[in-house]
Amino acid sequence: MATTKAREDIKNDLKTLKEDLKAGAREETQRLREKAAEAEGRLRAKSDEFREQARGYYEQARVRGREYYDDAAERLDEAQRYVVERVQERPLQSTAVALGVGLVLGMLLAGRRR
Repeated sequence: MATTKAREDIKNDLKTLKEDLKAGAREETQRLREKAAEAEGRLRAKSDEFREQARGYYEQARVRGREYYDDAAERLDEAQRYVVERVQERPLQSTAVALGVGLVLGMLLAGRRR
């Protein structure tokens, strides 16, 4: 009978241990979920911060790109006006220069085809 009592005690001890392990596992799981939620919140905050920073960089690049484009367009307009003025001042000389440039380009292109 003593062995039966010892077996019952061991079974009860194992059952208690099993329940304690389950409770500990549940508590640890909950603690890990809370830590994961905190980490996720921090990551979301950082990603929002990086997103805003990227938007700022994009806006700066867009503004600078527009400034460069406007500057280049203005310079091109100035160059075009300069060329038009020079052609109007000396139409025969301009025509001769254009004919000479066209002839040289034609010869260069024809030479490549051979």
